[in-house]
Amino acid sequence: MAKDESSLDVTFPLRKPVTLAAIRTLELPPGSRGLDAGCGSGLQAMLLAEVVGPAGHVAGLDVSPELLAGAEEIVKNAGLTGRISFHEGDVRALPFDDDSFAWAWSMDCVGYAPFAPLPALQELIRVVKPGGSIALLAWSSEKLLPGYPLLEARLSGTAGGIAPFAQGRAPELHFSRTPGWFRTAGLQDLATLTFAGQAYAPLTAELRSALETLLQMRWPGVRAELADAEFAEYQRLCQPGSPDYILNQPDYYAFFTYTMFRATVPARAELTRSL
Repeated sequence: MAKDESSLDVTFPLRKPVTLAAIRTLELPPGSRGLDAGCGSGLQAMLLAEVVGPAGHVAGLDVSPELLAGAEEIVKNAGLTGRISFHEGDVRALPFDDDSFAWAWSMDCVGYAPFAPLPALQELIRVVKPGGSIALLAWSSEKLLPGYPLLEARLSGTAGGIAPFAQGRAPELHFSRTPGWFRTAGLQDLATLTFAGQAYAPLTAELRSALETLLQMRWPGVRAELADAEFAEYQRLCQPGSPDYILNQPDYYAFFTYTMFRATVPARAELTRSL
């Protein structure tokens, strides 16, 4: 799923249960200090802060000062200012000292094209204390057009459909190859979990808005890659003004998955730093 932060915020009600389920499986220590790398507008950071409790702290990092300003306002309104701080910076050059955190988390960020994953991963390793954990989470599949598997397969095979993974990128740089990145970086105790989210009719207004946004995000710029009949079917099903708009189906059902890779930072002497 391509990362457009304003769109991700609208879809957050759809993704929130999956995000929270993933966070809870990490069993983050109460009172611990952690990093949210690629925090965007701060919605994930608030979930992380809830899990580590009032004595814990979450440092959110993002490259966008505009997003960070919005995140600070959201956190302030939620009464969490003292438990979450925001920092502008690049995950490949983190503005934190070595061993600053007990854990690091990145959702829809580290591992996404166009950047190579290992420099960012090695920076996360640097700032997490030995024995601490690193968790990467990314969108991994979806079924959003019930009853139209051939069309959905075709859409998912377009350049927009494989985003955020660039066409022609080396297979070993795809997010699903994260275990290889972890081994190369010297991390230990690899664990992998996939979480499923769903939505079904009757849709609440919040979920309908989230799904409408998701349908517009998921397959951008497909016209040039579809036959005329395929594109006409796509428009018929996925355009809100269409009488056959798929979200209007009384039996609408959709699901999607996020996959999380987690590992432990070993003692510094054990780390393999070669790429």
